[in-house]
Amino acid sequence: MRTAQKIAFARGIYRIVRGGRKLAGLTDHDVVTRRGVVYDLDLSQGIDFAIFLGDLFERSTKAALRKLVSPSSLVLDIGANIGAHTLHLAQLVGPSGRVIAFEPTDFAFRKLRRNLDLNPSLATRVCACHCFLTMNDEDNVPPAIYSSWPLAQETGLHAKHLGREMRTESARARSLDSVLAELSDRKVQLVKLDVDGFECDVLGGATALLRDVRPIFVMELAPYVLEERGTSLDKLLSYFLPNGYVFYNERTYKPLPSSARELHRMIADGASVNVIARVD
Repeated sequence: MRTAQKIAFARGIYRIVRGGRKLAGLTDHDVVTRRGVVYDLDLSQGIDFAIFLGDLFERSTKAALRKLVSPSSLVLDIGANIGAHTLHLAQLVGPSGRVIAFEPTDFAFRKLRRNLDLNPSLATRVCACHCFLTMNDEDNVPPAIYSSWPLAQETGLHAKHLGREMRTESARARSLDSVLAELSDRKVQLVKLDVDGFECDVLGGATALLRDVRPIFVMELAPYVLEERGTSLDKLLSYFLPNGYVFYNERTYKPLPSSARELHRMIADGASVNVIARVD
C-alpha cells in the first residue's frame, strides 16, 4: 500500500475519533501508555495517532526488532522521529544495553526528548543526538526534512507521501563513523534506518561500520524518495553488496533480489518495502 493511501485511511479514522473526543470535551493532546511505554501524543499527527490506536505504528518492524535485537547490545535508531522505535529498542536491549537515536528536525527531536523524559528508566539507556548524518562533519544540513505527517487537510504537503518538511535549525552535520568513534563502547549489533531518501548520505559516512562491523540493518526501501534526493536504489545497494549483505523481506524473511532493477519492479511508485539487510 502506498504511503498516501495509508494516510488517507488514517485521516478517515482520525475524523471519527476527533469528533468523539470533541463531544467528550477532549482535545487532540493525550498522554497514553502503550506496551509499557508512556507517550505524549498529538493525535493530529500520523505517527502519534497510530501509537494512540493500540501501538499500531510499524508493527511488522517492531516484530522484526523483537526477533533480531540482542539483550545488552548497542543499537542505532537513525530517523528516530518521536521515539516510537527508540523506546521499544531501549526495552529490548535491557538495562545493560544502549540505544543511540538520531533525529535532525527540531520538531521531532523536541517530541523525542519529551517521550524520553516520560520514561526515565528507559531514557538512561538512550543517547539522543540532534544531528543530520551525512558523509562529513563539515557538510551542510538541509534546512528542512520531512518529519511530520499531519492528518488534517493542509497545503504544501509532499505529493506522494503527504508529509510536511520541518526545520533543522539546531541540528549539526555528523558522519556516523565519527559519532561512533566518540560514543560507542561496543560493536553495533543492529541499525534501524528510516530517513526518507537520505539513506545514501547516512551510509556514505558509515564506511568503517559497514566494512568492519557489518551490523544488521532494518530499513525502508523507497526508490521514489531516493530519486527525489538525486540518488538511486543502485547507489544504496552499492554500500551493502560489496560488504556481503543479503536482503530479506521484513515480514516473511524470504530472500529478496540483489539487483536494483528487480527490487524496483517489486515496489510501486510512491510505495516502499521494509527489509532486513544482514551478512549471513
